[in-house]
Amino acid sequence: MIPPISGHCLCGAVRFTCTAPPVWQVHCHCESCRRATSSPMTSFFAMPDGAWSWTGAAPQLYRSSAKGERYFCKVCGSQMGYRHASLPDEMHFYAASLDDPTLFTPTAHDFWPEHLPWLHLADHLPKG
Repeated sequence: MIPPISGHCLCGAVRFTCTAPPVWQVHCHCESCRRATSSPMTSFFAMPDGAWSWTGAAPQLYRSSAKGERYFCKVCGSQMGYRHASLPDEMHFYAASLDDPTLFTPTAHDFWPEHLPWLHLADHLPKG
């Protein structure tokens, strides 16, 4: 991805803009992300704090675990971001929320041992 990078929720109320390249870009297969998005996996990219901002309405915060925070639109419910205590200086944005999702270039699958057995993927990305 090349800045500027921007995205929004389904209704357009919550928006974000990023001013730097992502730190990383992955597909996540953990149960927590699957349940939060009601999908078999989700795709994230990480932005360092100071290189992104909310440019629309502020999202609602939900503490999904002792170490995780999820951000979503309080109007339409779209998942917008995620933070984990182990990576306190990063915001993780959902690739599907990008204004241009084709900018997302995944480099790996994360939490592959938790993947659903009926999801068959043909890529050759590392599976960690």
